[in-house]
Amino acid sequence: MLTLSACNVNKSSQTLFDGDNVDKWKTNGDVTIENQILNLGNDASMLLKNGDYKDFELKLTVRTVDKGKGFIAFHTDNHGNNGYQVALNNDIENPQWWTKSGSLLGIRNLTKSLVETNTWFDMTIRVEGKSIVIKIDDKPIVEYIEPINPYRTSENVNQLLSKGNIYIKNMGDGNIEFNHIDISPLDDSTIDISKQQANAIDETSDEIIKLNQENFPVLDYHVHLKGGMTGEIAAEQSRKFGINYALAPNCGIGFPIKNDQQVIHYLDSMKRQPFIQAMQGEGREWPKTFSKEVRDKFDYVFTDAMTFTDTKGRRTRLWVPEEVWVENEQQYMDLIVQKIVDVTEEPIDIYVNPTFLPDVMNDRYDELWTNERMSKVISALSAKNIALEINNRYKIPHKAFIDKAKAAGLKFAFGTNNTDANIGKLEYCIQMKNECGITAEDMYKPKMKY
Repeated sequence: MLTLSACNVNKSSQTLFDGDNVDKWKTNGDVTIENQILNLGNDASMLLKNGDYKDFELKLTVRTVDKGKGFIAFHTDNHGNNGYQVALNNDIENPQWWTKSGSLLGIRNLTKSLVETNTWFDMTIRVEGKSIVIKIDDKPIVEYIEPINPYRTSENVNQLLSKGNIYIKNMGDGNIEFNHIDISPLDDSTIDISKQQANAIDETSDEIIKLNQENFPVLDYHVHLKGGMTGEIAAEQSRKFGINYALAPNCGIGFPIKNDQQVIHYLDSMKRQPFIQAMQGEGREWPKTFSKEVRDKFDYVFTDAMTFTDTKGRRTRLWVPEEVWVENEQQYMDLIVQKIVDVTEEPIDIYVNPTFLPDVMNDRYDELWTNERMSKVISALSAKNIALEINNRYKIPHKAFIDKAKAAGLKFAFGTNNTDANIGKLEYCIQMKNECGITAEDMYKPKMKY
């Protein structure tokens, strides 16, 4: 977590709205005050008069109403251009689902709404030297240090820290409301910029900032809390790297979560956490082990076909060499393909660990995954509208399979399936995204529960 210098104490706070008037703002469009609430209608905006801030802490109490959505910008010019934008967006139905409230747009886009629409929340934006920290209800959700050589696309070339104005705009079909806004200039005399930037990510070689700048959803759909990975570590890494995480407990007989009651307890423990929530169904019994009502509480459900009963009634786990009996390789490959097709009959949204082969066969992956076999699996997934995971851990599927899946109109998910806290940064997934031309529209949209 970023630490802020205790010496950089706030100077006197300046109230920008306290329920009375908007005299300190230049307004445009439908801007009204009613019952001490400042309301921005669709396409309305406010620019601070005589605003010129470098280091500051901006605090707002705000809510989005219905489909109201917009942003708060800082370090802008006197027309609201340039600088950075922080999203105000709790609309879970929005097709652009990866820029929720608190997103530092184009830098740290957030997939999870920590607050519901029509609900008041506090937002804090603190800019100190090259550091930007954003909090919702005093919970840090973005921690960004602008490096010496920030990566910016041509459209975002002026998305840099400097100094300037504060600008607020509503771009949605509902309203954005405020009941308090204030700003505190910060003393920057003791800030060591070089020390800050020594802790910044080198964006000249970072693929994650490129995805954010491209406005591509940056979500690892398949993360487990195991092997030293905790919720606290996941949240800290997410803020640092700019990757959103979907946490997926293993649910099934013999796994940590075994029944509906344990699912509900787990989800209750995850409320107000910055994670998408996914369910991994384990074994082939899981659809009967958990009720549909409970399964539907997750943002999505996934499983793989790595566990099954073979033709002689033996329980098989493909990743365990001692549980793999290959007597005829081609027949065994056909069995794997059929088991994948069978899995598509289960109530899942995403098929994960796809095209996995046991060690004894994996060196002939491209030979065994023939066009006919690929087509059979892709047709089964397409028929059930099931998305396909590109798996970072196993580096599967290979490009040929992904190309065929994309041509068939399948949606994709990027997943790690980690065994410890060393999650990585979706390197293989991004490689395949670039080589196969996967766009934001090709990515699976979670059902998005608050």
